[in-house]
Amino acid sequence: MPLGILGKKIGMTRVYDDKGHVHAVTVLEVKGNTILQVKTLEKEGYSAVQLGFDQQKEQRVTKAQLGHFKKAGSSPKRFLKEFRLNPNEAAPELGEWGISNLKVGQFVDIIATSKGKGFQGVVRRFKFAGQPETHGSMMHRRNGAIGNRLTPGRVWKNMGMPGHMGSDRITTQNLKIIQLRENDGVILISGAVPGAKGTYVMVRPSKKKVAQNAKLEAATKLS
Repeated sequence: MPLGILGKKIGMTRVYDDKGHVHAVTVLEVKGNTILQVKTLEKEGYSAVQLGFDQQKEQRVTKAQLGHFKKAGSSPKRFLKEFRLNPNEAAPELGEWGISNLKVGQFVDIIATSKGKGFQGVVRRFKFAGQPETHGSMMHRRNGAIGNRLTPGRVWKNMGMPGHMGSDRITTQNLKIIQLRENDGVILISGAVPGAKGTYVMVRPSKKKVAQNAKLEAATKLS
């Protein structure tokens, strides 16, 4: 897989493999991926491919965006992302980018926005143990002292404090593709994926499982 694919989180379920082992999987809808632009080192200064996913109404995009989509021969898309390419790597052509470019058993990284939890205290946010619950204590779920007096005379950075929790860009690494269902336009990924149902996700080749993916690619070509 020279580049990744875009998708939408549908939910979680579980499936059985050929040996009867059960796997908890996340279902991602990936049908409708389109290559909108191929950026080159000579023109844009770097090599990349722009993908678009999920249909959007024409009246909800600007004229400049509409022209960009029509130039690629595509309908307006709601979710656009770029995937970097190596300068010596052959870039794909404009058009559909489907599930056939993926392989069962590949390791991928999933990038998405985590669920928003709102404003939370330190017990919920950082798993602090809290203060004594005995009679007389008035600091049950507070974080306690955060600074000191003489040296350094200030509050250190990254101190656990109440604040906004969630809605962060999260990358979950080394997840395996369990199944590819082309008729349904979905892929099944092992384990949990960041975000709520309906969250847009980026699926890219694993950064740490390069050797395993290369071995799978070679075995596929031999077969």
